[in-house]
Amino acid sequence: MKVSPSLLAADFSNLSKEIAKINSSEADYLHLDVMDGVYVPNISFGFPVMEAVSRISEKPLDVHLMTVEPQKWVNRVRDIGAEFMNVHVEACRHLDRTVYSIHQAGMKAGVTLNPATPVSMLVDIISELDLVLLMSVNPGFGGQPFIMNTLKKVRELKELRSKSGSKAFIEIDGGVNETTGKLLAEAGADILVAGSFVFNSDNPKERIDILKSL
Repeated sequence: MKVSPSLLAADFSNLSKEIAKINSSEADYLHLDVMDGVYVPNISFGFPVMEAVSRISEKPLDVHLMTVEPQKWVNRVRDIGAEFMNVHVEACRHLDRTVYSIHQAGMKAGVTLNPATPVSMLVDIISELDLVLLMSVNPGFGGQPFIMNTLKKVRELKELRSKSGSKAFIEIDGGVNETTGKLLAEAGADILVAGSFVFNSDNPKERIDILKSL
């Protein structure tokens, strides 16, 4: 299992120390949740913070844009050295064009589905994707309880991926811990995003190791 700790749950008064913990761990990525207060009812952080993070993170950046018109930010996300740029299907008027732009910028393209958005929305685009992120909470705030219907969606997405020949990773974000992570691993998830479970622990490295072993 791959693990992408979510910086949203970190202590921002000690951000360099928090990132150092991730750098010294077995985490595979660092997940950056960008919220604009329009697409979701919260504001997190923007490019000045992400640029600072990119200078000290030794993990590839997994950038998740919970914003309207995410296509406007392709070049800015590229410039911070992101490996993945992830956009919401619900926020993209021309999703295929946005995915193409992400690839043209040299990044891997991810698309996110909210809890009530069906996997069938990806039928015509999944072959072009490097990653699909299923939200297992409603986007906007950390610390929410896991939505169990996500397990069914993971199985549906795995079947669609197989039928289409897609190589896209299946990533899950929201309410991930040792218990839900095990269920997600059994359903077919490839990457677990974990915020509170990692950063609210006295031993984040141990929590990351627990998830990676699932």
